[in-house]
Amino acid sequence: MSDYDLVVINGVVVTDQDVSRADLAVKGEKIVGVGEPGSFNQAKVIRIIDADGAYITPGGIDAHVHLEEPPLFGKGLSADTFETGSRSAVCGGTTTLVVFAPQAKTEDTLLATLESTHAKAKDKCYSDYSFHLLVANPSEHALSEFPALREAGISSLKIYMTYAALQLNDGQILDVLLAARQHGITTMIHAENNDLILWMTKQLEQRKMFQPKYHATSHPAMAEIEATYRAICLSEFIDAPILLVHISSPAAAAHIKQAQDRGLPIHAETCPQYLFLTKHDLDKPGFEGGKAVCSPPPRESEQDQEGIWQGLENGTFTIVSSDHCPFFYDNYEIGKKTCITEEYPEGHFKYIPNGIPGVETRLPLLMSAGRLPPTKFVELTSANPAKLYGLWPRKGAFVPGESDADLVIWYPEGKMPPFELRNEMLHHNVDYTPYEGRRFEQWPRFTVLRGRVVWDRDDGGLVGVSGQGTFSCKTVSPLIQSLIKDEGVGEAQGGVSFVEVEMDSPDLGGVNGLPLRYGINSIPTLLAFDRQEPQIETKTGRLEDLKSKEFLRKWIEVEAGRHGSGGGGGSLFGLFGR
Repeated sequence: MSDYDLVVINGVVVTDQDVSRADLAVKGEKIVGVGEPGSFNQAKVIRIIDADGAYITPGGIDAHVHLEEPPLFGKGLSADTFETGSRSAVCGGTTTLVVFAPQAKTEDTLLATLESTHAKAKDKCYSDYSFHLLVANPSEHALSEFPALREAGISSLKIYMTYAALQLNDGQILDVLLAARQHGITTMIHAENNDLILWMTKQLEQRKMFQPKYHATSHPAMAEIEATYRAICLSEFIDAPILLVHISSPAAAAHIKQAQDRGLPIHAETCPQYLFLTKHDLDKPGFEGGKAVCSPPPRESEQDQEGIWQGLENGTFTIVSSDHCPFFYDNYEIGKKTCITEEYPEGHFKYIPNGIPGVETRLPLLMSAGRLPPTKFVELTSANPAKLYGLWPRKGAFVPGESDADLVIWYPEGKMPPFELRNEMLHHNVDYTPYEGRRFEQWPRFTVLRGRVVWDRDDGGLVGVSGQGTFSCKTVSPLIQSLIKDEGVGEAQGGVSFVEVEMDSPDLGGVNGLPLRYGINSIPTLLAFDRQEPQIETKTGRLEDLKSKEFLRKWIEVEAGRHGSGGGGGSLFGLFGR
């Protein structure tokens, strides 16, 4: 009887915390040992893989993937099924997909949406998978289903600030954020100003500017910048964590960084198209530019790309996802060319299905670029997605006894001959790649899913099978766990301590780690804490009957004059907190 099913030797093991020469041991579906080189030499092993000095990273987690969705942009239909999309994923080193389960505006339920999406994925996938609920109709009934979604292993959802078929107004967004906060759900937001986009589109149409390149003009960076700032404000008001998806503009990224520096729970995602493409990819001869149409679009220049790279390096971005949203190119019925009609013989940018394929190229693009330290690469592509969406440490880590044996073995430096990518090399069900002709210096040599080799580039290529992927239940994200007390999600959370303070007091520092960011010079303010009472002399009282899960914020009348700040009465606000 063997001690281990798989041992990987002579590797450089990379996590989000460190890089070390080590061997990995796998038993069944789990990592069971990470040891010094040679640690498992005396063991009985079914299979040994020699990494030959190459990086070994946790399996990639792509947390922004669209598969088998109903039409959103005219007649465009997703080119990839759960089977073909997950097949493509494992060939590029991604072992877990988090795919959207889209609710329609006309639907009053989220659970039925989840059930139908499960049916599409079950027994079809090459990779493991989970879901985000895409909320288009946050009705009272839909919001009441949040506890049931949590029980079903769903801990994240997405909402839109644009697209008529999906857009929520600010009041609806606040409803979703409050319900999500109460139940430990991470909210993802597509932030673009819809009215600005519609206005720009109208201006272009009046001038008969219909070519694909004008898609970028109709979605200016300012649409993303404004909506990003507004989303941050709404998040701050409710004190609810959010993830701003597919950020393309350095100016929007700057808003996010400023919010993070103030201690707000704002996370951000970007995608390879904003690191490797520009708006000039939409301005190719004929209709070729339609291949790069996505929203937000790639931005102006390499300078914009550099701004996004800087955001990766300085911590603005929590994750890098693909936003894999595949449509056929040379197809007039369900693909990109559905917009070519008798009325618009050269097409119309407004009707081009928005989205590009990228699930297979995400990790190789980043690894080939060579700009990210290996720990940062793992953080952005595997560890942080696992933490953000409640999959850690089962996914995104090498914790013996806890982590699934999902891993990628790369090529040793200089051992893989560089090549120029052609679409026929890929394993998606799409007739193009926006990265055609791009030079790659790295590609996964092996992909291992729960202990089984599913991709062996040098000996068989795709060796996994459809149906071996399983659904991964998600728990509450550790990145938002601090907002939820130990008693449990959705339960009464104990009394709130009220503290009346002068916000410019030099003695406050960071009370209980809370950034005191709401102060106006010398105005007394009531703060509320749901943890232990802060030891501050100016504490004026405690209301035992007020529960921190039942109230977020409340306007409190304070007589400013009696506190020595001048003037008569004043309206002060309290923070009903974390």
